[in-house]
Amino acid sequence: MNSDGTQDARGTHASPVPRPAGPPEGAGVPPRPVHAPGAYDVKGAPGTAVSAVSAWLDTPRPEARPGIWRFGFRPPKDSSRESERLAPVTVVGLLIPLVVALILWSLWRRGSFPYQFTVLRLFTPDDWWWGGTLASAKTVEGAEARIVYDGLFFAALVCTMGRLGSWPDVVRHFIGRRPQPARALCALLAALVTLSFVFPDAFPLVGWDALPVVDPLFSLIVLISGSYELFTSVLFTDSLYAVITALVVWPFARVGGWWPYAKELLAARRGDAPAQAVVERPRAQWPALRDAGQGEAADLLTGEVAAGRMNDVDCARVEHAFVTARTGASLGAFRETVLRQGGAAWTHPSGARDLPRRAARHDLLAGQVRIGRWVSGERAPLPYRDAGAALGAEVLGTSLLAVGPSGSGKTRTLIEPVTEALALRALTGACAVVAVSSAGAPLGSDDAFDVVLRIGDPASVHDLDPYAESDDADEAAAVLAEALVGDLDVPQAATALAQLLGPYRAAYGRFPAFPVLRELLEGTAALEALRDALAGNEVMRRELEARIRQTGTAGDVAGRALADRLALLNRPVFAEFFGGRGGEGRHRAFSLRALAHHPLRVRVDLPERGHEEAGRILTRLVLAQFHAVVRDGRRAHFACLVLDDATGTVTPESVRHIQRLRSRNAGVVLALRTVGDVPESLHGPLYGAVGCRMAYAGVTTWDGNRFAQTWGTEWIETTEVAKHTVFADQPMTRAIHALRKLVTGKAVTTDAVTVRQVERERWSASQLAHEVPPGHAVLSLTTVTGEHAPPMLVDLRG
Repeated sequence: MNSDGTQDARGTHASPVPRPAGPPEGAGVPPRPVHAPGAYDVKGAPGTAVSAVSAWLDTPRPEARPGIWRFGFRPPKDSSRESERLAPVTVVGLLIPLVVALILWSLWRRGSFPYQFTVLRLFTPDDWWWGGTLASAKTVEGAEARIVYDGLFFAALVCTMGRLGSWPDVVRHFIGRRPQPARALCALLAALVTLSFVFPDAFPLVGWDALPVVDPLFSLIVLISGSYELFTSVLFTDSLYAVITALVVWPFARVGGWWPYAKELLAARRGDAPAQAVVERPRAQWPALRDAGQGEAADLLTGEVAAGRMNDVDCARVEHAFVTARTGASLGAFRETVLRQGGAAWTHPSGARDLPRRAARHDLLAGQVRIGRWVSGERAPLPYRDAGAALGAEVLGTSLLAVGPSGSGKTRTLIEPVTEALALRALTGACAVVAVSSAGAPLGSDDAFDVVLRIGDPASVHDLDPYAESDDADEAAAVLAEALVGDLDVPQAATALAQLLGPYRAAYGRFPAFPVLRELLEGTAALEALRDALAGNEVMRRELEARIRQTGTAGDVAGRALADRLALLNRPVFAEFFGGRGGEGRHRAFSLRALAHHPLRVRVDLPERGHEEAGRILTRLVLAQFHAVVRDGRRAHFACLVLDDATGTVTPESVRHIQRLRSRNAGVVLALRTVGDVPESLHGPLYGAVGCRMAYAGVTTWDGNRFAQTWGTEWIETTEVAKHTVFADQPMTRAIHALRKLVTGKAVTTDAVTVRQVERERWSASQLAHEVPPGHAVLSLTTVTGEHAPPMLVDLRG
């Protein structure tokens, strides 16, 4: 139950992402294609077979809000119906005015209204009516005026009740939301029903009387013209009927969209509109390549997929290469490479086409890794409820901070899946990753990485270049000062280091190893030897002499701090590292600057057995070098640094660098046991620098308070019900109330309901500390484009 899917039986997920084609798990080698690269198998032609990768490619991935697992995602049914369902209040508001209108019209026709004809007698001559009566017509004009009067009342009654009952909104709800041609047909049916009430004689099957629409209009024309001569003209009468019909039908024509629909039909008949019968090709047949004129390459890749010779990494890698080629206008070279190598084209320099083992669910086409499931609740917007929770480069590009106590599952549920996803993306050429694991918690097997640095392990193949292949002494000094004394005075330390690194490089053509650098900082005879080696280079000699004058003085605080921190890395266990010569150079120096040029997978294992402070210095060194190498804006691939334990890593300078990573196509993932591991003055800047924040179950109220302040407040609607005791004045009422209290045991009360808008914290510190269940976390996301996902509860076991 708490395995987060990593120990469940294979295939038990509802819609599992297919495993890549290749050798069975445990074979120890990356999957290879069965046939030679570029060989096209006729049996794998489109339509003859459907492989697991084909089904995976064809699975829809609709656009969704940040953090939603897009693979096979279907928006909740209620999300589309919620706005379409007619509220019960609206239904009642439609029926009540209709009943009232029928009653009022019945009373009007019976003449039951008091002073009903006062307005009619006021605006008409008295000789039109018989004396002593209310509205008994004496002349033809009076009779016609009575009909017009009834028509005006009917029109006013319909307009008033239609407004009160929201009849236009109801018509648009039942008719206007339907697709064509059902919308036009429903509007036509409603128009015919309405015309049957206006012209009942034109519909033989109906037997009701006509509504006062036509007769009042005719009577008005008689009163205005003073005779019936106009009605002897058939043309005039027919035109009048046509105008009335058009006025009645016009609202239904607008609701039914008759004119736009007629234009669409005419355009389709003339061949102006694209044919509706064109079927969109599935993604497994590479429609993007076909649209770009690469049909031959698309046919080859379709056959490779159908025959099972390509896995999901291959498909994502080829798509990435196609996007790059289309951007760089080199489709010809793309075609030649595909025809020559098939699904093995652009394979990673390591030759790997998959990871030896996968512990999480990945969707490489969407660039996501699933970490859990969003919990349905009032804080979660409707699209997120019970949807999969996923992370991708679009959110990691804003950096992520995760805080949770030991044992809360940060490594298992976040760091390992994210590292695995970045390693897979690196195989597609779209990413470079550096993962720094704390002692005893390696992030993946060695086969999943191109470079593994085990600082302090004599069996390690690689050594870390402490200067990141820098040729600039000032840049190397700034990076090294940030790593050594990032929590102290960095500018003075950088100046002290530059005064040593520049002259040493000028004298020997390289930067010093850490043991030599420590000797220089301590002011031993090494400084004199270096000054002698600078004979003839007066500029660097003056730089060194400035450092010699400061060495050992009371103001040389930075130099002493640097020497003390270097002493932690100058232990025998590190003698063969950081440029040391004790191991006779058997460790190959590796520089993080290679990340700017290649999609590398790098893992750095920190030393164990009591070297915690040295591990923090190394972590700061990796972070400082990462910030320095990602400054190159020409890098096309995403770069990410994952720190399994960022304790002691966050410094004022690193916070400023994290803020700039978003615009440099890079990001960092920081995991902390508590915010107390960060200097208090950096709490606010750190939370503001990262775009994604994650609070695990078990955080303290102090840590929760920082999250609550960062996430802010929101306006919500609250309902308060207050019960007030009813005090009666009349003796009989008091007796009834006393009897009721005797029977029920409760006093007679009345409810006072107050609804108001209040501002509430999205997640309070107490809720984060006490209401987040084990195996859960509260996560908020921000994409590089600025789209936000509010802090919501995510089940990391689902």
